Amino acid sequence: MGLFAKLRAGLRKTKEAITYKISKLFTGGVLKDDFYDELEIILLSADVGAACTETVLDELREVIDKRRLRKEDEVRAALKEIIAGILCENESEPFKFPLVVTVIGVNGVGKTTSIGKLAHMFRAMRKSVTIAAGDTFRAAAAEQLKTWADRADAKIISQGEGGDPAAVVYDALKSVKSKGTDVLIIDTAGRLHNKVNLMEELKKINRVVEREYPAADRRNLIVLDAVTGQNALSQVELFDEAVGLDGIILTKLDGTAKGGVILSLCREFSVPVLYVGVGEGIDD
Repeated sequence: MGLFAKLRAGLRKTKEAITYKISKLFTGGVLKDDFYDELEIILLSADVGAACTETVLDELREVIDKRRLRKEDEVRAALKEIIAGILCENESEPFKFPLVVTVIGVNGVGKTTSIGKLAHMFRAMRKSVTIAAGDTFRAAAAEQLKTWADRADAKIISQGEGGDPAAVVYDALKSVKSKGTDVLIIDTAGRLHNKVNLMEELKKINRVVEREYPAADRRNLIVLDAVTGQNALSQVELFDEAVGLDGIILTKLDGTAKGGVILSLCREFSVPVLYVGVGEGIDD
């Protein structure tokens, strides 16, 4: 299955939830009295979020009035244009090499899988990849990461459980610098129940990378579970405040009909959604 076919399949639940309801809305006549009220309900039910929904409706009203739109296909096209515009508001600079990617997020969002997919993607670009197993707290985290590293044909550097994550990162940085490795991907622990220590740990990792490899292109990517909906926004706010975020990986988008959260993320934060996960395969 090709890239766009996978994306279409992965977005099917969200697409059907929104498209079906909007089509049904239009059958009642474009711009009927309760058109905007019903459209608001549709967007909110898809987890677009209150603030972003209000933005979409305000922009749609403005476009309809300014262009004097009355036909269904015209209004539908205007709505698509507004939504696409929100998704394209935040752009990311192309990666430069050597590259250090720190992957962060809470437990259970799919960090390990996402790291495996990133490693596979870079290997497909003919880049050498090393993964630093910086989650030394979760039992078997390094073993799970090694499985994905092997599948992606990437090297992994780890220490024993309970070790200092910053020390793992330091060892990995020494290795990639000496060997001229193109990409270092750093895994981190995701322990929301211990937020203060977690954030301090992430800050320490950032300081180590800044000090030891200033020449590298550095990116902090947060992994979010699409199923969590609007809760994802608070996670972005928390981590962005602590370490600064450069991009979002939105996982499990194939498992929810509420993928509208991606609009809220793009509108409320100047952090681009770089990747979406639409399956468990290494190239999904």
